[in-house]
Formats: sequence, structure tokens, C-alpha cells
Amino acid sequence: MSDAELVLRSTRVITPEGTRAASVAVAAGKITAVLPHDAEVPPGARFEDFGDDVLLPGLVDTHVHVNDPGRTEWEGFWTATRAAAAGGITTLIDMPLNSLPPTTTVDNLRTKKEVARSKAHIDVGFWGGALPGNVKDLRPLYDAGVFGFKAFLSPSGVDEFPELDQEQLARSLAEIAGFGGLLIVHAEDPHHLAAAPQKSGRKYADFLASRPRDAEDTAIASLVAQAERFDARVHVLHLSSSDALPLIAAAKADGVRLTVETCPHYLTLTAEEVPDGASEFKCCPPIREAANQDLLWQALADGTIDCVVTDHSPSTADLKTDDFATAWGGISGLQLSLPAVWTEARRRGHGLEDVVRWMSSRTAELVGLGDRKGAIEAGRDADFAVLAPDETFTVDPTALQHRNRVTAYAGRTLSGVVKSTWLRGERIVAEGEFTEPTGRLLTRHP
Repeated sequence: MSDAELVLRSTRVITPEGTRAASVAVAAGKITAVLPHDAEVPPGARFEDFGDDVLLPGLVDTHVHVNDPGRTEWEGFWTATRAAAAGGITTLIDMPLNSLPPTTTVDNLRTKKEVARSKAHIDVGFWGGALPGNVKDLRPLYDAGVFGFKAFLSPSGVDEFPELDQEQLARSLAEIAGFGGLLIVHAEDPHHLAAAPQKSGRKYADFLASRPRDAEDTAIASLVAQAERFDARVHVLHLSSSDALPLIAAAKADGVRLTVETCPHYLTLTAEEVPDGASEFKCCPPIREAANQDLLWQALADGTIDCVVTDHSPSTADLKTDDFATAWGGISGLQLSLPAVWTEARRRGHGLEDVVRWMSSRTAELVGLGDRKGAIEAGRDADFAVLAPDETFTVDPTALQHRNRVTAYAGRTLSGVVKSTWLRGERIVAEGEFTEPTGRLLTRHP
């Protein structure tokens, strides 16, 4: 404690051992000790006492579409990382598509980093992309520090990032498994999607019918088979179909190296409540029925689903038309993910320790940052969020930091107000006031 430059104190500090009253000592941007609540503060150290507000590790969001450069009018590193910081997120991993160029070569990764470097309010890492014909680029991207590779099994929505067929998936996965990498997959089967009824118009029921559960289920089954074939690490992105849960549980029990995420919108919004024409609720795969949602929560509780991430996928407001068939599919959630999940988690009997496990520690582990991020313990980066869990607020789109303030949560009352966010021992946002960007660009551990 004698070398501490900063001491943060709360009656409720969430640590790997549980929630307790504690003082957290910080020096050189790292947590040096977690001490009793009444530990003496050394002379000269900065001191903050948060009272009964909860001190939790900064969240790690491993599924974010920043879209910068190339579609910066949709989002950008400056606005996305401000929104993340406002929501208690201190690390994000950027998806390789929706930016121009996509992160599919080392040169394109270098371009992305040059754009991000001066704009990042929080720490930022990068996924690479696995496309038809870029197998030769995968190892160089991995050596350059990407955290893994994103692939689609059905059309991505942008022409510059085409999907993999089963043969191409096998080639990419064999290469990635050969150097111990991770493949993360948008798992919807294109044949099931093509066979589903496709109708234009405002009815959400028609859109839901166009993205059936069996598209997810079939794609996940094929992915599990390929993972088993190559003994490869694979991760299912944004699971929405509860019908796939028995298959996932069985694969894990059989030793398949499979992890799975879901998203706040699948856990907090239901198909029954989506108004016709309200394409701010459109995403792919879609928000499904309440009974489906109940099963996703059960799977989170029993570990079948590993983690919760935003899949923040914004666009300009004009692309969110009232025709579900043609509107852009994506939900912006960076700033609201923590209170949205906490509101519903608490209602269902879960605690903040569960939320931290799903949204910080397990996501950090997923990308190999488990020794740096995701927990309040000695040796980790001093990244924190301070949350008033019992305070409520009504979502006002004008208060969002996202570049385009379109949100499916508008008008909802949520529990959990993020009072401040800290990155490596420095407060980067409090009460809506931001510092200049100090985020670092992260690379995968060797």
C-alpha cells in the first residue's frame, strides 16, 4: 500500500472472491492490492470514497462494429469509445467489417490502427476477417496481433465481406487451428434463410419468419462438426435461438472447444413487444419470443452460454426505414448494455457478480486478456466502473454518445447509473464529462 498513487474505496467492491467492502490500491495504472475497507491511505495518494456505490471491473465488450474508416458517418472510434466509456466499458474489440477497408489483411489492419490511435477513449483491440480466398492472410494477421477471425456463413449485408461456404470454412478453420487461433462465426445457414418466406413491409412478424431458428440451429450444428474435425477453437456469435442450446450443451460436454455469446437485446427485448415499422429493433439473427428469452437466461445461468456482448451495429438514421425487409439490421447498445442487462438480471434473481462474470471476466478470457482485464485483483489493469445499481433513469436518445442516436431502448426505465469510469487508474468520464482520449490499441498476447 505504501507505493499506492491512488486508493478507491467502496462498501461494495466486486472481486473474484465475491463482493466485499474494500480499498483498492493502484500504482502505475495497475491494481497493486485489494485491502480491507479501513486500510490507511498513504500520504500523497489520491483518494476516492464511493460510499455504497458498487466498484466493479470495467466491462470488456468483444463484439463492436465501429465502422471507422470508410463508414464513419455510421459510427467512429471517437463516438463509439465515448459511448462505451459512458456505459462502464473500458475495453472493446472491433469487428473487421463495415469499415472500409475491412480488416482482412495486415495493410488494412494498419490503416484501421492509424485511424483509431488518436480517437480511442478506452482500450481497443481488433478482430481479423476470414473471407473466401484470404487464407494466406490469416497467419500474418494473427502475428500482427488480431485476437481472432470473424466469418459469416450467410451474407453479411456488405459486399466487401462475403460469407464462407462449408469448403471455405474448412480451409480457413484448418489454417486457424494450425496456429492455435480462434474463429468467431455469424451462424445462420443460407439455405434455410433462402427457403424462408420473404416479405417486404412493416410487420415484424414477417421479418421474424424470414430469419427462422432452424437457420441458426443448422449453422451451429455444421460449425460444431467442423470444430470437432479440426480440434479448433470456435465461438458462436450473438446466439438468439434457444433451440440450439441442447446441441451446444452436448458439444461442450463432448469436449468440443466451443464458446457462445448472446446479447442484451435478446435478453431484454421480445418479439411480442416490437411495434410494426420500428426497425430500430431489427437485427440478425432477430429478437425472438419471450419463451425463447427465458431459455437464454437459463443457459446463461448454467454456463451453456458463456458471455454477453453488445453486437453494437449502428447505421445512419435514414437506413432504419419502416420496411423491415430493407432496413439496416443492427442495434446500438454500447452505452446502455450494463443497465439493460442489470435491470433484467436483477428481476430474474441474478446479482451484479453474475453480470460482471458474463460481461467482463468471461469476455476478457475469451480474447486472452484474462490476466490483464476483467477482474479487480492485484496485477490487473486498474479499469473500473462505478455503478449506482438502485438508481433508475429513462432512456433519452439525445443523451447518448453514439454518433447516430437511434435506440431500441428509447423511453425505457432502466436500473443502474454509471457514475464514473476509470482506465488504468485515471477517471475518463464522470457525470457526462469526458477527458481527452487515453485508450491504447491492444494486441493479442504472443
